[in-house]
Amino acid sequence: MGVVEYSHLVNPGQGLADATSVRRRGRTLRLFPHQSSARIWIALAILFGGMLAVFWPILPELWTIWWMDSNNSHGLLVPVMFAYLVWIKRKRLRELPIQPSLWGLGLLVFALILYLFGLRVNLALPARVAVVLSVSGLVWWNFGTAVARCLLFPLAFLGLMIPVPDSLIGLFTFPLQLFASSVSASLIAFLGIPVLQEGTMLYFANASLEVAEACSGIRSMVSYLTLGLLFTHLAGDRMGRSRKVILLLSTIPLALIINIVRLAGTGILAAYFGSRAARGFLHEFSGFVVFGLGFLLLAGGSVLLQMKDTKIAETSPQGRAVPQGTG
Repeated sequence: MGVVEYSHLVNPGQGLADATSVRRRGRTLRLFPHQSSARIWIALAILFGGMLAVFWPILPELWTIWWMDSNNSHGLLVPVMFAYLVWIKRKRLRELPIQPSLWGLGLLVFALILYLFGLRVNLALPARVAVVLSVSGLVWWNFGTAVARCLLFPLAFLGLMIPVPDSLIGLFTFPLQLFASSVSASLIAFLGIPVLQEGTMLYFANASLEVAEACSGIRSMVSYLTLGLLFTHLAGDRMGRSRKVILLLSTIPLALIINIVRLAGTGILAAYFGSRAARGFLHEFSGFVVFGLGFLLLAGGSVLLQMKDTKIAETSPQGRAVPQGTG
């Protein structure tokens, strides 16, 4: 058995991880060893606790937007998904060396400057972007380029928790409302139900229905795009790059179709049972059911694209095993 030597080096300008590096016969141990020192986790907790204190002025507003704004409610799940994405990479992370990088410190400083600028000129977007950049900077600075590259997608995925600016949503909301109203009215009329469309209003014999901003389809589009990014990353090498692009692009028509199906169903309820039925429990419940249907379609598409790529790899000349000679 070799002797394990612990060296705790504290040098200004070097990352935190280098200050608690563990050496065996002159070689640095890998990240997240099975018997890692608790000091690094305590120090990281202090660092992230300090970051929480620095960004606290904008965090309550972010939480309110995630909780109250249906267009950005997916932001509540992004940190959970980030933790899962890091967890599934834990075996790979154990093999990577800790090599702190000053490039990460530069990114962290830039994030803090951007944050202060956002507070100074009262702009929310730069300050919110700074939160994500600061997390990336801390990881890059303390653990090095290899770890940051391994966690590139999870760190970039955190950007999805930044609320979409209202000005950007407003560019697409009304056109999507008109599109959804027109197609839904055509579908309802095709089923033999008399309906008159005027703008975003649908008029029936004994009821009327407004296609509100929340029914434009933006919320579903953002949610399905988030899920599409997650599916393409989890597929890894089992799905080719072109097929990943196809899956991501399919989230847009999927969101539009799912939204139109929901609106048409709501219109049918209003035509037969009145506006109260269309706006009550059935309206909310149908939203969950239809969104779940879209999720299953997207997941099924992901599995199908992976299966096709696997079959192509198995039947291609490069994917076939070459028999060994017996000479």
